[in-house]
Amino acid sequence: MSLDGKVAVVTGGSRGIGRSICLRLASMGAVVYINYVSRTEAALETRKRILADGGKAEIVEFDVSDSVAVTGAFKNIAAEAGPVEILVNNAGITRDGLMARMKEADWDAVIDINLKGVFLCSKVASRGMMKKKWGRIVNISSVSGFAGNPGQVNYAAAKAGLTGLTKAMAREYGSRNITVNSVAPGYIQTEMTDLLDEDIKEQLKSEIPLGYLGNTEDVAGAVAYLISEDGRYVTGQSLHVNGGMYM
Repeated sequence: MSLDGKVAVVTGGSRGIGRSICLRLASMGAVVYINYVSRTEAALETRKRILADGGKAEIVEFDVSDSVAVTGAFKNIAAEAGPVEILVNNAGITRDGLMARMKEADWDAVIDINLKGVFLCSKVASRGMMKKKWGRIVNISSVSGFAGNPGQVNYAAAKAGLTGLTKAMAREYGSRNITVNSVAPGYIQTEMTDLLDEDIKEQLKSEIPLGYLGNTEDVAGAVAYLISEDGRYVTGQSLHVNGGMYM
């Protein structure tokens, strides 16, 4: 499972699922660049944890929906550590609301970050991967992109779009030994779910055959598998990490 010396970028890596992915990849030997936009302290905390465990990590601030910022960031990373070989597109936002009342700006914001951002980052990162003839791209999707969710037409549309994007990219880059997959989490225990009332948590658990919420390490483990040599023959797939709530 070694990723010794390989350069990895995890977008939205400062906390939650992104933080666990950063920690896992660093434990496997990757040099991890932790992307963030506004939570500098959280990004620094993630880096601190990695360094304390003997890993290598840096923080890098850029907006994944800004093509100029993305190009500049990846160029700087390549100059500092070498071409990016592993990209985990984890950055995402929500702007929930019923479709009848949803503002166009809320639709645009979610599509820009959750879908366009994956396109921009993957397009730039794949250039170095093609030259090295090795690369791993993992897109973090969601059960909402497969089952839908009321009040999340923008989020569900963006995550559903990732499925098509993942499959098309896998076909385009396969000949260069670059795999492209997605991981679709279900209900995962994070800071957000910690704030939910207990009755709501129990309702969520009742929808899950395994009977409990997953944790961020469950998602990180799935990402680690797809990036490792164990997953070298897997591409164009969506790996569901949801306790069986969607089959």
